[in-house]
Amino acid sequence: MCEINIQYHKTKIGELILGSYKNKLCMLDYRYRKMRTTVNKRIKNGLNAEFIEQDNAVLQTTRQQLREYLCGERKQFDIPLLMIGTDFQKQVWRALLEIDYGKVATYLDLAKKIDNAKAVRAVASANGANSIGVIIPCHRIIGSNGKLVGFAGGLHVKKKLLNLEKENSILSNTIQF
Repeated sequence: MCEINIQYHKTKIGELILGSYKNKLCMLDYRYRKMRTTVNKRIKNGLNAEFIEQDNAVLQTTRQQLREYLCGERKQFDIPLLMIGTDFQKQVWRALLEIDYGKVATYLDLAKKIDNAKAVRAVASANGANSIGVIIPCHRIIGSNGKLVGFAGGLHVKKKLLNLEKENSILSNTIQF
């Protein structure tokens, strides 16, 4: 059986579980989220692999880039990703990757982006199943009423991430050379 290398990583946004498979990141998720068992099962079954607690270059790079992001020094990640899910979920996750740093969108915006405006609930479900949080920025999705809605790390963490991006977007937009 193949192996998914995992590491646990404590950050100021909570304890995360990072996973890589064949030199690609397949998981950056909250260790204690409600759907932990479901997400783990989907990844293990999708790759026909088991978790092995072992570090590697992809996980080291992920930790470094995540630290830079959380310090406001990085706006884009350049880590190779391996999305494990249905074709529909992957379509939603790819659309999430197109939401710019410091910006937000609604589930309806995301559904329209994938040319399926009637699939708002399915889009919300796929968003919630994202196992590569922060890098695939599901935290940038808000309710159609402008309020914060579900997030694996908790709404307080979602707010913290959005505020971090907003502050750094404002700073970068006001710097004059």
